[in-house]
Amino acid sequence: MFFIRADGNAKIGAGHLMRCMTIAGELSARYGRESVCFVCADAGSGELAGESGFQARVLGTEPGAREEELPFWPRILEEAAGCGPGDNVILVDSYSADDRYLEALGRLGHLALMDDTGERRRPVECVVNYNAQAREEHYRELYAGSGSRLLVGSRYVPVRPQFLHRGYQVREQVREVLITAGGGDSQNLAGRILERLLEYPAVFHVVTGRFHPHQDSLDRLAAGSGGRVLLHHDVKDMAGLMGKCDLAVTAGGSTVYELAVMGVPFVCFSCADNQEPLTDYLGEQGIVFSAGPWHRDPEGTQERLAKLFCRLADDREGRMECHLREKELIDGRGAQRLAVALGDFWR
Repeated sequence: MFFIRADGNAKIGAGHLMRCMTIAGELSARYGRESVCFVCADAGSGELAGESGFQARVLGTEPGAREEELPFWPRILEEAAGCGPGDNVILVDSYSADDRYLEALGRLGHLALMDDTGERRRPVECVVNYNAQAREEHYRELYAGSGSRLLVGSRYVPVRPQFLHRGYQVREQVREVLITAGGGDSQNLAGRILERLLEYPAVFHVVTGRFHPHQDSLDRLAAGSGGRVLLHHDVKDMAGLMGKCDLAVTAGGSTVYELAVMGVPFVCFSCADNQEPLTDYLGEQGIVFSAGPWHRDPEGTQERLAKLFCRLADDREGRMECHLREKELIDGRGAQRLAVALGDFWR
């Protein structure tokens, strides 16, 4: 059986859980939905997984309290899979998973880790870093002699099926714009970006997740916009919404790859340390425009973002170049590749 340890809540956002659910969908397609079980710290995370049709076990612990979880795992394995240690594959997606925790889980099954940093060697059988800036050579040196399987690079980005095989056309004028700053957005970055860009004559689609704490503020902006601000909460057909927009502004994270696989031109920025390497890479490689690190330089990033947005909005040829470069970055079949690789441990 496949166990996926991930959380999604107001503090950390929903990105970790959402990408794992994409992988879980591919595992279910190959091995049956009953073969996948999410293990989550809090009830909200478990409910989110359950809404997508996956079984979930809620630990009732703090998301970062890894040591407190370990006594619950043998019972979870027995209840969900009806089998003991060694007969399962466990995928962990958490920045707070230390080596002691991973070693303990590794005694219960084949262990895989979503590792976005590659800072040090971890005690796991499989490492996944699908970020565009990740380099397989670095991981080969880091894990030399370990026997760990390395799944590195953008060919492993787990993009949801709704984004695949969707046509997109770069239009002459920018009439509709997408703004998103992640499911949590505790600082209301989406609202602050919107206020800065509202002078541009377009309709702005602002996407918020279920964890957004500033919905009232956004509601007031929309009410006073004369219909030029449309709010979208907990969007199910994100691909459809992206497809109707001529330009997007987004924080780093999974949305970057969803936009890229469709080829929607965008301006990005980082709002946390773990997003900065990706947004820097995209800007340095000339794939899209990067406005910089909001979390370290909010005023400067806002200023650059507004200038880059206007520059790209008024340059159809520039948007076409972004479209073509994004399409070269990712093919959208990463979740399928990950499911096959994880299945190799189970068989």
